[in-house]
Amino acid sequence: MTLILPLTPHPPHPAILIRTPYGSRHHLPEARSWAARGFAAVVEDVRGRHGAEGEWHPYTGEAEDGAAALRWIRAQPWSDGRVVTAGASYAAHCALAPLRSPAGGGAPDAVIAAVPALGPAETAREPSGVERLLARAGWWAAHGDRPDSDPAALDRALARDPRLLEHLPLTRLPDRLGRALPSWPALWDADRPARPEHPARAALTPLLAVGGARDPFAADTLGLWHGWPGPARLLLGPWGHGLTADPAPEARPGHRIDLGELYARWARAALAGTLTPDRRGAVALGGAEHWHPADRPRRRRPWPFGHPRGLRLLHGGDFLADPDHPVRSDGLDVPTHRAPDRALLLSEPLPRPLDLFGPAGARLRATADTPVADWFVRLIALDARGRAELLALGTARRADPAARPAEFTVPLGPLARRIAAGSRLRLEISGHHFPAHARNPHTGENPMTATRLAPSRRSLDPAGGALLLPAGPGRRVDPVQEMCS
Repeated sequence: MTLILPLTPHPPHPAILIRTPYGSRHHLPEARSWAARGFAAVVEDVRGRHGAEGEWHPYTGEAEDGAAALRWIRAQPWSDGRVVTAGASYAAHCALAPLRSPAGGGAPDAVIAAVPALGPAETAREPSGVERLLARAGWWAAHGDRPDSDPAALDRALARDPRLLEHLPLTRLPDRLGRALPSWPALWDADRPARPEHPARAALTPLLAVGGARDPFAADTLGLWHGWPGPARLLLGPWGHGLTADPAPEARPGHRIDLGELYARWARAALAGTLTPDRRGAVALGGAEHWHPADRPRRRRPWPFGHPRGLRLLHGGDFLADPDHPVRSDGLDVPTHRAPDRALLLSEPLPRPLDLFGPAGARLRATADTPVADWFVRLIALDARGRAELLALGTARRADPAARPAEFTVPLGPLARRIAAGSRLRLEISGHHFPAHARNPHTGENPMTATRLAPSRRSLDPAGGALLLPAGPGRRVDPVQEMCS
């Protein structure tokens, strides 16, 4: 455990608790920043990691251990009894977990959860249930079932064995990786919950949820904020998992936020009880300078398939989803030398800039000849030079009667983008997105335990299909003021 006290005299002080599996020494600059702003900063390695005793079992025991740390802080002479838990990624899970502890005195007074990785099932699967393979293999190879970290472990393994992630069954992946990962198979046992369940204590606990529009857990950040029963604030910027240290190409100078100063200002307001007891948020519009409120409903405009003012089908009305030759997630090129492996639709050039702000989707009328089928929808912007940029990815897992058309909508998640005039919108509909996601075997078996793969013939009926895009934003807000009032 690391403790840094404020240099200002006259304790006691409010405290910040950060519990992390990534090594407390990496948080020393953050702890010093909190202390410089008048907070006692406590950084603790979770059980079994780095300097902490015990055995490391991811996502196990954090409620009890976090509550114990809170009780210890409140018993110290330098503590005024008020504690904010804070963290990013897995540490955000640690910040939220004490709210679920039955132990008395173990709940935080406020929570800062950035890019929250909420639990094993939430991180392992998309909301549709589709398995996130590459990211989870990378995290478990780097951090799972070991007391330290090796961030480059999967990269080295793939350099030695480029077909590593094709290994079947995927639950036996550690055999080919060459390192025991006893917790890996159990990761895939739990189903992802339909929605987060918040403990009763959350109704009185202020929350600041921070996320990046390019972060894989952006939907989880939004879901956490939207379902929080107490005072809740959302900040969503044009960033990746590293937030302001990981800006997206569409970030602009107006999106630069001093997160350290914002966190401290919000924490002071939360502890003082001056936040309004409602749900408020600010979302940056990528490609423009502005921030807009997150809670205003937006109308979704349909861009019909096969219509001049929508998207025309270029090819792939009939295509083959072959797990032996899956659509790749690590490139946006479309092969033209073989039979179609996806349906491809394209808009006309945009006559003027297009602001997209809110949840998008794709309405499909489609057929698969297999009992279970995954559907992946990629929305891509092509600039005037033809350069491709991924805007959104959606997934759906369907168990429709084989060879019978089904109508369904694939959610594409939240968009907050300005698309330049002259750009085209390209929509790709496929059956795989590998290696980011596990290949569906099309046999009805669990993709993580299957040992046999089969192709799936797909058809897309353009009639009735449409890309559903949210209308652009209106009122602008000051993000800091929106968070702290």
